[in-house]
Amino acid sequence: MAYKRFIIALFSLLLPVMAIAQEKQNNFEISKSIDIYNSLMRELNLNYVDEINPGELNETAIDAMLKEMDPYTVFIPESEIENYKLMTTGEYGGIGALIQYDGEYTRISDPYEGWPAQKAGLQAGDAILSVNGVDTRLKPTDQVSELLKGQPGTEVTLKIRRYGVDKPIEKTLKREKVKIDNIPYSTVFDNGIAYLSLSGFTREAGKELKEKLVAMKKDHVLKGVVIDLRGNGGGLLNEAVDIVNLFIPKGKPVVSMKGKTPTACSLHSTNNEPVDEQVPLAILVDGASASASEIVSGAIQDYDRGVIIGQRTFGKGLVQNILPLSYNTQMKVTVAKYYIPSGRCIQEIDYSKKRKAEQGADTLHAQTTTTLNAQDTLGKPFTTAAGRTVYEGHGIMPDVKVDLPKYATVTAYLYAKNYIFDYATKFAHEHASIAPANEFKIDDATYNDFMKFVKDKSFSYTTESEKVLEDLKKCAEAEGYLESIKPQMESLEKQLKADKENDLLKNRKDIEELLRLEIVGRYYYQVGRIVASLQHDEDLNEAFNILLDKKRYESILKP
Repeated sequence: MAYKRFIIALFSLLLPVMAIAQEKQNNFEISKSIDIYNSLMRELNLNYVDEINPGELNETAIDAMLKEMDPYTVFIPESEIENYKLMTTGEYGGIGALIQYDGEYTRISDPYEGWPAQKAGLQAGDAILSVNGVDTRLKPTDQVSELLKGQPGTEVTLKIRRYGVDKPIEKTLKREKVKIDNIPYSTVFDNGIAYLSLSGFTREAGKELKEKLVAMKKDHVLKGVVIDLRGNGGGLLNEAVDIVNLFIPKGKPVVSMKGKTPTACSLHSTNNEPVDEQVPLAILVDGASASASEIVSGAIQDYDRGVIIGQRTFGKGLVQNILPLSYNTQMKVTVAKYYIPSGRCIQEIDYSKKRKAEQGADTLHAQTTTTLNAQDTLGKPFTTAAGRTVYEGHGIMPDVKVDLPKYATVTAYLYAKNYIFDYATKFAHEHASIAPANEFKIDDATYNDFMKFVKDKSFSYTTESEKVLEDLKKCAEAEGYLESIKPQMESLEKQLKADKENDLLKNRKDIEELLRLEIVGRYYYQVGRIVASLQHDEDLNEAFNILLDKKRYESILKP
């Protein structure tokens, strides 16, 4: 025992010495690598047969190096700094519209209501032919986005092609400082449940949520509160803490950061008195709820303050800082991991282990990956304030799981190949108005017209069954069995074809819902789409059932 204590004491004394030695070794390797890099770039410039672009080569080298870290550690050239400002402030200079590429041109997919694009009459489906005279054909969406952005107050001229209009249309817009709403929609339903859709954690998100919640409490007797974090990829850490503080008492730890440097290690606690410690609370999450969304849902779960409903969250427990570099460039770098009140880290992937696995032999890779997957799925157990068991390393597992709808192949193809988007464009051209967002329905005439539209477009797709059957034919041919099973194969193909022709009718319910939301968005924009989506929302309905059933609500939050 004495010997063991001696070894431990000796090791403790050696730790600082070892750390200094490691730092010196790293500094030498950095100097050596920079010298080699400079020599290589100089010789390339002098000797390579064609002219080189040093700037592009340098950016490629940096991106390749950072790819070895994690997906969140990235180099930010001067040209992209505005995009990263948007992540923290929710503001940018531009026209206020979402855009998407259709294989030839970039199209307006969703103009924001009240911003320059919508005020100038741009519509979803408009193809952008040029921006300030620059031809946009075959230009990727990020390049077109850069052309559209600029200083607020400056003008930008777009030439567009619109469905049903023969000649191109030219529109000149004045850019504005566009602010993306943190809370695009909120309401109190007739059953007394308050609903707040939180789409981001940009500046003042906590203040905005508090103001809406206080106003709701003033005007209604709330029977419960639902905060919708589905699709919310996160944002500012302090806003997440402020939002937790609305429901958790002052002085409670929310999240701690642990990194290599002292500045990367910190504890963030609630600083104010809460708005409401008693109202039944439900948080809706899904696989796209990440980072700050996971801090909020995780802290609420760890304090047993509310019920988490939906699907397992993304699992991003890494913290990034943006650091200035030379020549007005920046680097977003992972500096720490964050830990929520129970002590668990919710990071899904250990990138250091993943890199080692990828660098090993095939057998080692398979073994390590299996171990990682098992660890990510199970995780280390922790306990909430009330003693419930929760797990580390796999995002936030909901207290009440609601399965995602499973779409048929035909539905996925119709959505991914823009048939639903394109039909909504046609529909909006032919109909001046529709019923309110929460009342609009797809009737038989509209759905029949949609099926005709799809047929006229020569819509085709390959089902998984067809793929399996084709693989079977190839395998049977290679092994010499094809001729003997040919009649059965032809019979199967014929049956599949017959069933496939009815896919649009068999899957009408799912297709109709996607179509309904896309059409509503053409008339009522983002808010209308949210209102329409809540009409058949299984996660929200489950939240209603739980919040209005006191015994069930309390039983979920007990060990």
